[in-house]
Amino acid sequence: MCGRYAVSRGAEDLAGLFQVEKWDPAESFVPDWNVAPTKTVPVVLERPVKDAADPRPVRQLRMLRWGLVPSWSKSPDGAARMINARAETIHEKPSFRKAFAARRCLVPADGYYEWVTGAAERGLEEEGRKKRARKQPYFVTPAQESVMAMAGIYEFWRDRTLPDEHPMAWWTTCSVVTTEAETSPLSGGPAGEGGPSSLAEIHPRMPLMLTPDKWAAWLDPSLTDVAEARELLVPPSAGSVRAYPVSTAVSNVRNNGPELLGELEGAEVGTLF
Repeated sequence: MCGRYAVSRGAEDLAGLFQVEKWDPAESFVPDWNVAPTKTVPVVLERPVKDAADPRPVRQLRMLRWGLVPSWSKSPDGAARMINARAETIHEKPSFRKAFAARRCLVPADGYYEWVTGAAERGLEEEGRKKRARKQPYFVTPAQESVMAMAGIYEFWRDRTLPDEHPMAWWTTCSVVTTEAETSPLSGGPAGEGGPSSLAEIHPRMPLMLTPDKWAAWLDPSLTDVAEARELLVPPSAGSVRAYPVSTAVSNVRNNGPELLGELEGAEVGTLF
């Protein structure tokens, strides 16, 4: 899954990386090393600019709320549970299928966090000798230190309790598409001394990362054929990411800063494997 990630690049940097044509300076954002559900996050999408004379789709950098609210929802209360959409079923689930067919986006990230509980810790918990298993966070990031473009979808929702002119009358929300985690060896070997050797050993799911050659097709709003869109749901080649243990400080959403990405040395990591 993807439940927390980091994005340290600013608007101008992201605009250049994704060849963005338009972004609103009023929607500027600051780096966030601990992005959590329901936060407002930068995404890349293509759609016509409102009230523009030219009706063509324009590649834009927009700030959307993470946690999709389907257009037919009566309230946004379930948004925190809709942060991920499974690639295997996204085309058929009522909450996601319309957005998948017409409103796809890219969610930029430096990488994402995932937590793992080792077998020994789980055993203690099952025996009742420990109230809560200790989990070690890992940071998963591109092996070549490039931007991670996570496949996403977005949706519009109208709050009928508010008048049209109210700034919160319309919500634009998004979800990250996930797929089965890779079982192949991580780039650079095991994640830390005695650590997991594949993404699947950290968590059974991972965000679906799209390589640059798929960005244009994924963002193209004229591509509405579901079968064609599903052909794009292919993860990058094996070994494209590396993972390493980070401080448990990231487990608290109130902690934020580049220090969260610091790699722990072997002696600092609990023995989980």
